[in-house]
Amino acid sequence: MTNKIFLLITLLSYSIIVSQSFMYILALKHVQLSLGANSYTELRQLIDISMRSNFKYVIYAALLSNLGLVITTIKNPGSLLFITAVVAFAALVLDIIIAVKGDLPINDVINSWSTDNYPKNWAEYRTKWFHIFQYRQIANITGFISLLIGAVFGSK
Repeated sequence: MTNKIFLLITLLSYSIIVSQSFMYILALKHVQLSLGANSYTELRQLIDISMRSNFKYVIYAALLSNLGLVITTIKNPGSLLFITAVVAFAALVLDIIIAVKGDLPINDVINSWSTDNYPKNWAEYRTKWFHIFQYRQIANITGFISLLIGAVFGSK
């Protein structure tokens, strides 16, 4: 029963994390690439404020519940659920490392701009942010799919 509770919480929190990646694939990347400097700067800053204040709780929930899932399934290290939980946890940690080392520093630079005062090469920052974010998308989508495989085919 503990496995199922950890699995449910992990799936729920991970689905919120991966929803960001899917929304960027479906629409948000195209929208942001279509914006001019003023609009892009304002949107990016507003998104960053909201994400920094709210998203960390989802990350903590996903990390803790995924770790709990790994710990509760370790007694069957060859089981599909254990293996996929480990893959999902590793992917989540990788996503966080990429965010902290890549996207957040770029966000800090963008947050220092105003809509009237931004560098001439502002679009390069946007391109670099999207480039780094693609690696995060690969990591968290891979982790989420792994977790789903374990939930569907590996849990009893």
